[in-house]
Amino acid sequence: MDIKILDSHLREQLETNAKPMDIAKALSLSSASIERVEPFGKDWVYSVEVTTNRPDMLSVKGLAREAATVLPQFGYNAKLLPIKLAHPKKDTKDSVEIHVVNNDKLVRRICGIVLDVDKKESPQFVKDSLEAAGIRSLNNLVDITNYVMLEIGHPCHVFDYDRLKNHTLIIRESKKGEKIITLDKKEHMLSGGDIVADNGEGEIIDLLGIMGTANSVVTDNTKHILFFFDNNDPWRIRKTSMGLAIRTDAAALNEKGVDPELAMEALERGVALYKELAGAKVMSDVIDIYPGKVKSTTITVNNDDICRTIGVTIPIRQSDKILKSLGFEVEQKNGSLMVKVPSWRELDVTIPEDVIEEVARMYGYHNIPTELPPFKHAKFYHQSTNQFFWEQKAKEALKYWGLTEVYTYSTVSETMFEGPLDEAVTLANPLDVDHTYLRKTLTPSLLAVIAENKSFENVAIFEIANVYRKNKTNKLPTEIRTLGIVLKGKEGDFYHAKGLIEQLLSDIGITNPLWKDSDMGGIGAALYLDKVHVGDIEVMDKGLVTAELNFEETIKLATLKKTYTPLAKYPAITEDISFVLPQEIKTGDVIEEIQKQSTLIKEVSLLDIFEQTRTFHILYQSKERNLTTEEVGEIRKKIIGSVEMKFKGKVK
Repeated sequence: MDIKILDSHLREQLETNAKPMDIAKALSLSSASIERVEPFGKDWVYSVEVTTNRPDMLSVKGLAREAATVLPQFGYNAKLLPIKLAHPKKDTKDSVEIHVVNNDKLVRRICGIVLDVDKKESPQFVKDSLEAAGIRSLNNLVDITNYVMLEIGHPCHVFDYDRLKNHTLIIRESKKGEKIITLDKKEHMLSGGDIVADNGEGEIIDLLGIMGTANSVVTDNTKHILFFFDNNDPWRIRKTSMGLAIRTDAAALNEKGVDPELAMEALERGVALYKELAGAKVMSDVIDIYPGKVKSTTITVNNDDICRTIGVTIPIRQSDKILKSLGFEVEQKNGSLMVKVPSWRELDVTIPEDVIEEVARMYGYHNIPTELPPFKHAKFYHQSTNQFFWEQKAKEALKYWGLTEVYTYSTVSETMFEGPLDEAVTLANPLDVDHTYLRKTLTPSLLAVIAENKSFENVAIFEIANVYRKNKTNKLPTEIRTLGIVLKGKEGDFYHAKGLIEQLLSDIGITNPLWKDSDMGGIGAALYLDKVHVGDIEVMDKGLVTAELNFEETIKLATLKKTYTPLAKYPAITEDISFVLPQEIKTGDVIEEIQKQSTLIKEVSLLDIFEQTRTFHILYQSKERNLTTEEVGEIRKKIIGSVEMKFKGKVK
């Protein structure tokens, strides 16, 4: 998220001798990236890019705090200045009330106060700060809310107190189908589960954290306002904002997780501004509903670990000073730092490595030597142990054999998921119903590609990607790298698919695949490597064949080693034997049984199938001598006897 801040506004909270360009350079090297520094009248405006994990820097205060720490590292003087606050005390004898009923599962903290105000045009310094930030100036009552958000970093809202029926706000979830008209006069239908406030009569008066509604907005007749802060569940804000396509600065900030500790400070800053710019008088007690106060986290980091990780020697007192300047509370003990994380960094500083990163960036990445670390304990590396090497080798082979690589989504719909849904890994926050489950097979995704390209008669595609299985011992699923192939048209033939896979296995050094009848039903075959089932070929329809291999298991047997086999000195003897076999007998089992009968049997393959007759091509060969017809005849008898006894087959 980007934010634009005037240099003059920044210097209200930062005292420094650094010029705007110096501030931009120093921050860009160690903190937020200053994309541009541009003139704005007689002033300068910073365009600041802030990463999602640092919502604390999306304000003048947050940027000033960072700059006060960074600039001294570059030789500039810098000091953080206090903000002008006003502790609210009732200014009138007449007291008014506002009743708020909170749901702490939706809103973590609520602060508010009722003020008597004069509505008028904002002064120029407020207009300039808002205009530089890309916010349109309306009037002093509304502009102060945007000014406080820009300055402190906590969104806020202002209601016309006299237009609030019953002077009541009930925080609740919206119901599906409820309608609201936002202050930009657009009607929205809520999907349910949104954070809203109603007036006790069921009428919604605010879409909290995103945008107010037209029925409670400030008008020209407004005399009394409710200055209101709500620190909301970020996930719900994001869901509602995206679902309704309402993208406001408040929503963009709230969805990142604003520090609830800022709410009261922002309220006091707002009251000071209302007193100064709107002649405000406090008419009520301060509302502060804060049931789940943020508990601070303490992280212990050894300074030796800091030095070792960064790669330079940093004295412990320097690490201590850096962290304290960023707002961390630090205590030194036996060469370690006990670091108490401030509330505004609770979301992104959770482990020792995060603390080390804070020291490193403030020390200056540009000050760390550009040297490769020593690899004293590194294991010997060879490309044959790298999964990506084999993956690239397989992709190149399939490409040159005429197949096209495709990329499909890892998520599928209920109809595309193969198997019971209780076996599916379900996304907690899916984009839509078509991308709810993590797939457990590639085939449906590849078949969807075929279906979307009906104009192509002949298609040969493949994909190497992850499939997912539920993991009983871990919340995260098990990822399995998988190769999927689909052949359609003239190439959609079982034997063509089988040949592709066998040639691919040969390319990666696997020469002993074992094919067995598939347990999946229908026409197909199961592939076994070293007695482990690694994949299947399945004939889906005439001219449509699919294949899927567990790529991780396959490459465990892959090798770059080449074994030289000299040409045989003695000729081979080949013969074909036909057996009438029961339909349920698996061809692979028969081939395996034939090979067991003699070490002189070098190769067995299925030659032909006709009705219940299967013809096997058998090659006999010896390395030491010529085989005689008598030797082959004895082996043949053993083959026929074994097949007849074990499989009830009859030689034809």
